[in-house]
This record gives sequence, structure tokens and C-alpha cells, in this order.
Amino acid sequence: MRRLILGLFLALSVLPSLAAAQSPALTRRDGFLLLWNSIHRKIEDNREKPFTDVPKGSSGFDEITYAKYRGILDDDENFHPDNPLLLSDALLWLYRTRSVDDLSRLAVNDLPALLLRYPLGEFVERVAGEKRDETRVISRPVSEDELLSLMRKIDDLLVHEDHEVSLYGEKFQGKGTAFGETFDMNAFTAAHRTFPYNTLVKVTNIANGKSVTVRINDRGPYVEGRDMDLSVAGFTAIEDRSKGVLRATFQRLGDATLVGQCSDSDPRRAIRITKDVRLIGGVPATLPLGKDLVFRSTRAFVLRSVRYPDGTVTSLEDWILPGESHPFTPSVQGEYLFTLGSKEGRKRELRMVVVSC
Repeated sequence: MRRLILGLFLALSVLPSLAAAQSPALTRRDGFLLLWNSIHRKIEDNREKPFTDVPKGSSGFDEITYAKYRGILDDDENFHPDNPLLLSDALLWLYRTRSVDDLSRLAVNDLPALLLRYPLGEFVERVAGEKRDETRVISRPVSEDELLSLMRKIDDLLVHEDHEVSLYGEKFQGKGTAFGETFDMNAFTAAHRTFPYNTLVKVTNIANGKSVTVRINDRGPYVEGRDMDLSVAGFTAIEDRSKGVLRATFQRLGDATLVGQCSDSDPRRAIRITKDVRLIGGVPATLPLGKDLVFRSTRAFVLRSVRYPDGTVTSLEDWILPGESHPFTPSVQGEYLFTLGSKEGRKRELRMVVVSC
């Protein structure tokens, strides 16, 4: 009996520590802002009626109101910003912010099919309906670590997705695009059905590895099975014009006015490692080759490692104290992955694409 009581005491004594080790659930506001800030999308003027419980001047007002205007958030009266973020909403917002399909096909009922198309985990359960069995996404709160993991998974799936890309040129030269621009076949532009206007996309030809960055300024293509139309300039940068069609991968970089490849005005958002540890200046989505990136914060944090474009990983374990900074100068073009941590053992991964101007 004494052993049983002792065992129960020990089991109960570790429960608080286990609960403390788990990441707390994100609020709907913090979860959505984490998703929004990851896509570097411009907020445009609009006359959308704000959510009643997200008044002007409150945290995230501009982002949340604009997302409601664009249909990324459902048009309800209240947003419930301080409620826990549930898995179904997190997944829905994730697919919508990544523009994986037309918004009309990105509703709650579409989630089971979307999870088959872009597998992010075993989140679907079967329930008995009145007439037949149905599937639905498990409803439970999501932590920051889990949402970050889901973001990494979807972005990795999307950057490796195989697309058919075609060329469009003289037939459309001088005509208006879907966004009111005049089409110039000699400019590095493209048409896409769902990517937002002015989005920069890195297009890589799977056959030869050549890449080009283009700006979305038109809608299309409308041929079954094709996912992008490239201008003559964009297409011939990575393939012989005579081919007319190629297979490619896409990497969405963000709005051209926010992440212009060679612009010194590329905004660096404050990025949180933990609730109390934020990077001063943040990390840009893109950085010109030869320009320094400086890591610093008002709280101590550790720069654990950096993964270079060729896949090489360098372990640093460099602690950066308040008032100190760690400059990093990229040596080659491509994607870099930085792993940062806090004194409490929390970890955050940040991606940055280095481009040549």
C-alpha cells in the first residue's frame, strides 16, 4: 500500500511540470497574425466593416480587417480574438493565406479533401451522420509550436509541388491585364489564378534547374491542368521559347512592394522567439547578395545554426545578449534557414532568400 501511495504521489507531482512543458494554446488573434506575417502581403485601402470585437486601434486591426475584406476570414460579426485558436480554423486560414485554390473551394467542409491534397497530419475523424458517415476535422486548441510546424509543412509541400507552365506573348502584347496593367511580354511577369496581385514568385524549371522571379499582374491560365502563364521574358529566362510549355516549382516570396529583390526598403517585421523575446528589426523575406543581416534583441537569445542553400548546416550556438548584435553576410544566392532559441529552450526557424541584384 505504501508503494502504491508513493507511486500515486510521484505521478501527481510530475503532472504540473508536464503541463508546463507543453506550449500554451494560441489565441485566434495571435495565431492569425503569425500566419499573416509569414506571407508578406500588402494591406490595401478598403471600406470593410470591422469585426465588432476588433476595434480600430487594437492589435492586428488592419491585418484582420483586410483579411475579412479579402475573404481569408469569414464575414461574421465577431472575430473572438482572445479565444483559443482551434485546429479547424488554423488549417482553413493556412490554406487560404497560401492561396492553394479559389476561396470558393476553401471552406470548412473542404478541409478533409484539402488534407488529402496537402497532408499535414492525421486531423480528420469520421462521425455518424443522419444519412451516412461524414468526415470532419478534429476540434481542439492549437499551440504556437504546432502552428509553426504546420506552416513549415505546407510551405515545404508547396515549394516542391509540380506545375505545368505555359508561355504567352505577342497575342496579348499591349492588351490590358486582369488588374488593369498593360501587358508587356518583355517584362518579367506572370498570370496565376489565385496568387494575389503584385506577388513575386520564384519559378524553377524542373528539367534544368534554372530559375526566374516574376511578378503576378494577370489572371490565368484557363487551360485545364496549367497553373501559370509566363511572359516571353520570364519563360525564355529558364527555357527555350520553342518548347512553349514546361514543368516548374513555385516559391511565393511576397508582395513586390514589400520584398522587392534589391530594395533597401524591404520591411523587416519584428519576429517573436517567445512571448518576451522579439528580434529587433526582424528578418526580411529576401535580401540582396552582399548586404548584412544583423540579429539583435532586447532579451538574450541563441543563434543555434544556419542552413545554407547547398544544404550545409553550420552549428553556431552563439548567445546574443541585450545590447549585442550578430552580423551575418550571405555568401551565395538561395534560401537560408536560421534556427534561434531562448533560455527556456524554445526554438524558432526563420527562412530568408538571398538574391543577386
